[in-house]
Amino acid sequence: MIASSMNHRALHVFRVGRPTLLALALVAAGVSHAQTAALGETVVTATRTPARADSLVSDVTVLTREDLQRQPGRSLPEILAREAGVQFAANGGRGKSSSVFLRGTEARHTILLIDGVRYGSATLGTPVWENLPLDAIERIEVVKGPASSLYGSDGVGGVVQIFTRQGRQGFHPYAELSAGSRGYTQGAAGFSAGQGAFSGSLGLQALNDRSFSATNPAVPFGNYNPDRDPFRQRSVNAQGAWSFAPDWKLEGGLLHAEGTSHFDDGPGRDSHSKVRTSLLRANVNGRVTGDWQTRVQLARSRDVSNAVVASVLPSDFETTQDQLLWQNDLATALGVAQLGLERLEQQVDGSTAYAVRERTINSAFAGLNGEAGVHGWQASLRHDRNSQFGPHTTGFAGYGIRFAPAWRAHASYGTSFVAPSFNQLYFPRFGNPTLQPEEGRNREFGLTWSPGDHTVKLVRFDNRIRGFIPSGPLPANVPRARIDGWTLSWDGRFADLGLRAAYDRLDPRNQLTGRKLPRRADEQVTLGADWRAGAWTLGGSLLYVGERFDDAANNVRLGAYTTVDLFATYALARDWTLQASLRNAADREYSTVRGYNQPGRAFVATLRWQPK
Repeated sequence: MIASSMNHRALHVFRVGRPTLLALALVAAGVSHAQTAALGETVVTATRTPARADSLVSDVTVLTREDLQRQPGRSLPEILAREAGVQFAANGGRGKSSSVFLRGTEARHTILLIDGVRYGSATLGTPVWENLPLDAIERIEVVKGPASSLYGSDGVGGVVQIFTRQGRQGFHPYAELSAGSRGYTQGAAGFSAGQGAFSGSLGLQALNDRSFSATNPAVPFGNYNPDRDPFRQRSVNAQGAWSFAPDWKLEGGLLHAEGTSHFDDGPGRDSHSKVRTSLLRANVNGRVTGDWQTRVQLARSRDVSNAVVASVLPSDFETTQDQLLWQNDLATALGVAQLGLERLEQQVDGSTAYAVRERTINSAFAGLNGEAGVHGWQASLRHDRNSQFGPHTTGFAGYGIRFAPAWRAHASYGTSFVAPSFNQLYFPRFGNPTLQPEEGRNREFGLTWSPGDHTVKLVRFDNRIRGFIPSGPLPANVPRARIDGWTLSWDGRFADLGLRAAYDRLDPRNQLTGRKLPRRADEQVTLGADWRAGAWTLGGSLLYVGERFDDAANNVRLGAYTTVDLFATYALARDWTLQASLRNAADREYSTVRGYNQPGRAFVATLRWQPK
């Protein structure tokens, strides 16, 4: 039973030469679609309030709608992993169980927010990436570094926030149709509209991917099956807003996606999992006085998995998270001060007999971020009281200084924690109810040089995690893990030509054993380019991931790999574009998890209509 169940979410407790001189040369000379947040850009996630990117003391990457459109056929984890400081592992292609690692931390060390609402699996203790519909996404902000003092448990590696498509004034319809290799088809249509005090949006998406075999003969436990493992998804995203008084707005949103993903559980067996992703929110935002803005949000997110596994009984897992937030932002002489209260109720249900099925976290937080002249600062403090583990307090302090017109330095120190998941605590025969929360302490230094249309950034970090829980069948706290690393990135523009590059260097280790943390490479290079010429936009990206180990004992190696993506977009008419994309152009064979395949060469053509 253990062998066959390793491929589905029911028992997915484990989640999933060094060319340094070459990598540095590539960074110096060349080329990721998304980029470190542009200097004048406004970002929200790093401080919980809108702030200019060049005033932050955090390392932030922003992906726009255009960035996502340039990568059709790729899953969200694949797209994120082509950015600096992010790696991923997946049990096959689109729709399969996936893990995202920020700065080399564990998959459970990343918080996923959708429009400010926490989303994920409380049984696994990780975000659930594989069923998120890309058509619903307008923008993504990735904050790398400790985030618990802002958002609570799980923020050891950072936070990823997805902003969905919203309404805007006027009427703005859109539609697109994609078709590609291995039976890939995707269709989406919707609109954004607004008139006077009302605005709203609606988006529908249907996706089918015949895919390929998720496994190869190297997969453990005899789970290999050479058949195709398709994925099917349907989704809806709806948003609405009403400005019922000057400076006051009532907003609501619904995101719902249903996916069916087939996976391998041995020869001749057809196993599949049905996953439902849903999020419902309502919030009121308003200005109480000229200096005081307030926000109240009530939300529910649900992650439901129904696995039909040929070799075992069907298994069902359901996470429901109810969230209540009251946040207040006050303009002061020292910057924006923040005070807030938050309540999170987590409940798990399904076919597994957990000894405990629910917990509640009550939180209070405060923060301050501001700037004066060449100086910038951020401080935050949060107190969480978990019904299982009691109180936990985390903090963050950072300072930045622009010591020359084109030069800025920042330094920060932050603490974080992760409460063990329900699987780690109570899963029958594999849980450990004596587990304690993991605690992180991160030191960071950054240096940015931004002459004109170019930005060069170096970030050095040292993250030490006390009470670390290694991946494995019998979870236990060990004294410490340490993740030491740095990122060097460059974004530049030469008229119609944009070039970007990043080089990551990591040393993620379990300090009890001295061994590397599994499925995280010491080195990663991301390159990208785009060129606009009349009606044409041409571009591409390259991802190099170094060698890493598949297991905690460091006995099984996963080879290094390089993939290249290319795209070309042509404006057929004012409102019509045609895009051709070639993924993994060299048809490189590689695995991010032992025995599981990743996509080979694939072509996708997309016809897009969006009235200007």
